[in-house]
Amino acid sequence: MLDTDIASYIIKRHSPEIEVKLVDIEPSRVCISAITCAELLYGLKRLPPEHRLHQGVRRFLKVVRVLAWDRDAAGFYADIRDRLVTAGEQIGELDMMIAAHSIAAMATLVTNNIRHYERISAPLILENWA
Repeated sequence: MLDTDIASYIIKRHSPEIEVKLVDIEPSRVCISAITCAELLYGLKRLPPEHRLHQGVRRFLKVVRVLAWDRDAAGFYADIRDRLVTAGEQIGELDMMIAAHSIAAMATLVTNNIRHYERISAPLILENWA
């Protein structure tokens, strides 16, 4: 499961390292959360309609699987948020939702934002391709 920052790197073609990793993975094994999809679409709302990223995001969303956020993800989110708030180490709401979705989908979360996500204990599995 690609986090929003990794999806952005792919769309903007800012990281040859990520593209090399993607070539080695079966496309059906790559996905994003509906939360990441929402973040990407919101980002487009902040740009003029003629901006080049509109085309890049739309193309990306046509080829990558978008997983629906479901009840299992919601349950993991509640656990993650409770633990982080109790420990005084809360991260962004959307990051917690994406992490929960990754756990629910039994997917490795690919992110360049390891510093935030490592506050979440197992079973979250992280990789940084950037």
